[in-house]
Amino acid sequence: MNESNFLPRWVSIGLIPFINLLLAFFVSGIVIFFIGENPLQAILVMIKGAFYYPGSIGYTLYYTTNFIFAGLAVALAFHAKLFNIGGEGQAYVGGLGVGLVCLALDQSINSFLVTILAVCGSAIFGAFWGVIPGYLQAKRGSHIVITTIMFNFIAASLMVYLLVNVIIEPGQMSPETRDFSEGVGLVQIHKLANYFGISIAVSPFNISFFIALIVSFGFWILVWRTKFGYEVRSLGHSETAAKYAGIDVSRTIVLVMAISGGLAGLVAINELLGVHNKLLLGFTAGYGFTGIAVALMGRNHPIGIFLSSLLFGALYQGGTELDFEFSSITREMVLLIQGLIILFSGALAYMMNPFVEKIYYNYFKEPKNA
Repeated sequence: MNESNFLPRWVSIGLIPFINLLLAFFVSGIVIFFIGENPLQAILVMIKGAFYYPGSIGYTLYYTTNFIFAGLAVALAFHAKLFNIGGEGQAYVGGLGVGLVCLALDQSINSFLVTILAVCGSAIFGAFWGVIPGYLQAKRGSHIVITTIMFNFIAASLMVYLLVNVIIEPGQMSPETRDFSEGVGLVQIHKLANYFGISIAVSPFNISFFIALIVSFGFWILVWRTKFGYEVRSLGHSETAAKYAGIDVSRTIVLVMAISGGLAGLVAINELLGVHNKLLLGFTAGYGFTGIAVALMGRNHPIGIFLSSLLFGALYQGGTELDFEFSSITREMVLLIQGLIILFSGALAYMMNPFVEKIYYNYFKEPKNA
């Protein structure tokens, strides 16, 4: 009897997602061709918009940072076979944690300490918003997909109420708080470079990107080098086997959702501490939902998530340039391209697996026989 054929990691994590990406771009090119534009020229404009023009790399990495946090949040839940689609709400409530800490403390204690506490506040508030669906799944049997969807809407409604009626800056109509005090926030890279006498283009790129890289490394250690990570992956493979091995399944689910929510909450530090310097509506901008595609395309591994985050960051920034350069390629067309990539990297992520597996074992390596 033949054993199950397992593709090597460089094929399953690297090659197959790359093929899916090429397919998405191929279909996008066909669409662009039929609306009367040159697909190759459009791709060139997108690449220049993402990496070549002054400040473009900074904007690309700024978007990338949000996708790293959101993708890691989804990936951790995936490892436990939990489908956390509440990253948008968890990021939103994480922003509330940032705002409350800064508004309460920024005029009374050191600004650096306020920033540190605000970063912690984003993770704690996001974790709280993840714990509740986790508890309902573990103790009450409520499906995690339904509860996380509901909590996205609850978070949005809560933020509207608070920003319109409670913490809005007095004397204005816009639903946002006052600016945080000077010195509170994460330093933007162009300002940091200027401090050392280096001139680079202005962009919202800030040191939260490096926090995201550190968190990614911590994610790898947690999932693959700790007892808790082993429990998470065991639960993801088989809940029955996890119980038989003595793993407290309910406790693991709650902890996974807490950490997942905390990771999503960190999206707020890039937006609020790194750019806006105040709490406002809509700062999540769909990053929590796109994080699902980022995690799927990155195969739930931090390296893959970084690469897929960079891709989506480039699409966000380069897509804006497409909208400027081509009259027939509107913002909606850019969203279509992003949607095709999500389709091929998400819903159709494993479509090419049988084809690639057949080629690999027929031409490169014979499958093992038992």
